[in-house]
Amino acid sequence: MRVALHSTFAATKKEPLAEMMGRVRQAFLDAGLAEPTIRFTFIDSSLRKGASVDRVLKRHPEMERFLTLGALIPGSSESRMLSNAATGEAAEYSILQAIAAGVPRSYPFSGVWIHFHAPAFGERLIGLPKLGNSYPGVIITDNWWVNGRKRALSVYTVVEADERDKKLPPNPESVDAVIKACGKIRQTQQVPILAPGGGIVGAIPPANAEAVNTIVADYRSRIKEVIDRASLPHSLPPAADIRLQNLGVLAGPRKPALETAFKPMGYSCRGGSGEFHLTRRTSGNLTIELYLDVGTWSHNVTAIFLIQAAGLRASLRIPVSPQDGGQYPIGDAAQWQKIVENLAAMVRELDHSLVPEIEQAAGPSPAWYQPTS
Repeated sequence: MRVALHSTFAATKKEPLAEMMGRVRQAFLDAGLAEPTIRFTFIDSSLRKGASVDRVLKRHPEMERFLTLGALIPGSSESRMLSNAATGEAAEYSILQAIAAGVPRSYPFSGVWIHFHAPAFGERLIGLPKLGNSYPGVIITDNWWVNGRKRALSVYTVVEADERDKKLPPNPESVDAVIKACGKIRQTQQVPILAPGGGIVGAIPPANAEAVNTIVADYRSRIKEVIDRASLPHSLPPAADIRLQNLGVLAGPRKPALETAFKPMGYSCRGGSGEFHLTRRTSGNLTIELYLDVGTWSHNVTAIFLIQAAGLRASLRIPVSPQDGGQYPIGDAAQWQKIVENLAAMVRELDHSLVPEIEQAAGPSPAWYQPTS
């Protein structure tokens, strides 16, 4: 079976887009690979219609053959763009690099997508949730976001694996050389691949997945009963009563309390930008995760209990108090401690009730399966 791996890297806007593009291309050449196939999309800004495309075509009229219209989101209005994503027709590299050098000042494109491919990275991917029908390789994106430009650098690779293997096979040396040149890997995700005729490669059987969905739906409908069984150690006031009281109040470092509560339960703790991922693996190679949003948009906590297997992702939102099933104000360090202890009680209950039921219904996953590392 084929398994796709998606690795993300640190990508700073301090490195000009053209320099990052040149660094990636040179990595292919230094690794002994041929000149990479480059697919690109430069999307015009909806606020300055035609500005970027027209400027490029004025300086590089030979790029007009790549002019097209497309909707960023199905059903939305179309935007002008320069792209060879559909045709794969090659453009002169020096021109692509010159365009990239002008982003965003000379060419304020709302979105830039540049993809480098070589056969060593694997065969074409079909039906990937994050990539659609495209090719493995290195992908650079540079887009406008609410707080400015957002840069991303990632690599997709495809390896051949056997369900009986304990580990995934290594990449070819040339591919690893390119990956190393991209920088330090932040995280790697295993991405489901559609099998011929439909279905996810290596996934649990559809009947098992349906049984899991039924179990989770039952727990959602009985969440108050689950809370009672969990015996939450702290009775927290309703969120509406304390939200205004906590304006400007900060809890300080949040990870220590999480590690103290969850490490004895077998969970590791990984932090992100306004979020935490507490995870463990079961004997059947299912990944159990408590995902916490602790302030990507506000000073509140949202908790989601996740169970993941090959081709399966079941989720259950869990409250920190019986009265509040959604976001809850974090408050100061003392309140954060109480929140963490309540969450630990909920997870402990789900580990003893929900998880065994799902593991029995789903069956085991391959030993190499690990959604995120």
